[in-house]
Amino acid sequence: MSTTFERLSAILVKDYKIAPQVLVPQATLESLGIDSLAAAELFFSAEDEFHIAFPSEPVPLPTLGDVVAYIDGLIAAQQAGDIPLPAAVGIARDPARP
Repeated sequence: MSTTFERLSAILVKDYKIAPQVLVPQATLESLGIDSLAAAELFFSAEDEFHIAFPSEPVPLPTLGDVVAYIDGLIAAQQAGDIPLPAAVGIARDPARP
């Protein structure tokens, strides 16, 4: 099974054409060329990939490692039942995807 970092990196390589060798946990999103709009798009992609829901209020996530840790926290909270599944909060899902 791939790690959260590996899966998020794959999104960044595929969708944002970022060279894999610069994707390290301490890299800032800004240094990767990810502005606020691109970050929002990345979070939507992460919601689909990880079957999570980011909160509507902004969360400061300056580095790739911060994003990974936050995603891992959302997954853990969701599995513990502390937050609802994405479908329960109105995020549209493709019925063909697991």
